[in-house]
Amino acid sequence: MNKYLPSLLVAAVSVALTGCLQTEAQDEKVVINKNPYPSAYKVLPSQVTLIKNATVLTGTGERIDNADVLMNNGKIVQVGQNLSDANALEINAQGKWVTPGVIDVHSHLGVYPSPSVESHSDGNEATQPNTSEVWAEHGIWPQDPGFQAARAGGVTTLQILPGSANLFGGRGVTLRNVPSHTMQGMKFPDAPYGLKMACGENPKRVYGGKKVSPSTRMGNMAGYRMAWAEATEYKRAWDKYESDYAAGKNPEAPARDIELDTLKSVLEGEIKIHNHCYKAEEMAMMIDLGKEFNYDSGTFHHAIEGYKIADLLAENGNCAAMWPDWWGFKMEAFDMVQENVAIVDAAKNSCAIVHSDSATTIQRLNQEAAKVMYRANDNGFEIKPEHAITWITSNAAKSLGLEDTGSLTAGKRADVVIWNKSPFSIYAQAEQVFVDGAKVYDRNDEKYQAKSDFMLGQE
Repeated sequence: MNKYLPSLLVAAVSVALTGCLQTEAQDEKVVINKNPYPSAYKVLPSQVTLIKNATVLTGTGERIDNADVLMNNGKIVQVGQNLSDANALEINAQGKWVTPGVIDVHSHLGVYPSPSVESHSDGNEATQPNTSEVWAEHGIWPQDPGFQAARAGGVTTLQILPGSANLFGGRGVTLRNVPSHTMQGMKFPDAPYGLKMACGENPKRVYGGKKVSPSTRMGNMAGYRMAWAEATEYKRAWDKYESDYAAGKNPEAPARDIELDTLKSVLEGEIKIHNHCYKAEEMAMMIDLGKEFNYDSGTFHHAIEGYKIADLLAENGNCAAMWPDWWGFKMEAFDMVQENVAIVDAAKNSCAIVHSDSATTIQRLNQEAAKVMYRANDNGFEIKPEHAITWITSNAAKSLGLEDTGSLTAGKRADVVIWNKSPFSIYAQAEQVFVDGAKVYDRNDEKYQAKSDFMLGQE
């Protein structure tokens, strides 16, 4: 009989403790505000607009000749031939071309603005290998004249990324390319954040030069893995807090860590990875890194050697953002072919993108894509304009997690460009640009050529 006494005693204590837990009042639940700097973007005034008689590239691989595009209330209503709307302002686009608004997935406008002076250089927090706690939006100068120059090139949406000195450079933000005095006034509503990571030479050079880790590519990988391991534990602690609180307990919330908040949101699928990575073998390792820690390895930017692993990128669902002919400026950027974009694009289920990473070429992304198309077709590919336009529209939207822009499809945002001729001509110019159906640029009307306060009086 006595041998059961300890068990009974334990059971009694357990019942008593359970009773205490059930009756203990809960503290107010700790909730992290994931959107403390919300978008203040408001759609500019617009009217029903019908663009008539254009050559239309829909951004979905389709070309429609002598076609019309109807926009109303900020949305694409219809694309086709012989459309009419009695209330619409008609624009005769005979001889002109119409495409979706251009999207640049890799820009530093606002954080590396013009004029390029040290006091305006806010794009690279090169103070430690992991700066996931910094957000590019906190360094953006909306007065940067580059935004207007990009608008004149048909750019309606762009992702602003921090620089590539660190293993983890910080959060990027996606903007609508509209005039505004604040970053919030440009911030794309509900667009996912991006996390900038960097492979290879940059982080090992910056920190190896300071005699701290990483100084090799081994050190790079070790740094990523240690950070993701810590983030995994941080997420587990918050998950336990959530489940315990939901069960009626009164747990203590984990200590807040701004750096790990960002990595945790990646693990939860809320933030997309944008990885500065040139070499094939490093991209392959970053794909495995994502699998090790169960997150999507996202988009590879500057993927100079993307052509070597086009099948792997496609199989894993990675987008690759590339230049047409910018390479050889450092060792890891050496092994390029001018058909790179086309080879990546040729793989089944691929997601090839042309990006800028430049305050100059962002103004001519259409011609950057044209260079790829020309070189590829000169070497046996058969790429047509209706397909090439996807590299700077719908594929770019996919990379950023934007489902409501990037193509001229009914119901999508009316982000539209009217070009004076084929956008793949060296002589092409954007004549009119619309964001959410509102005209934000007109080459022939100064009312739609916004100047930031900084530029007033400088001409």
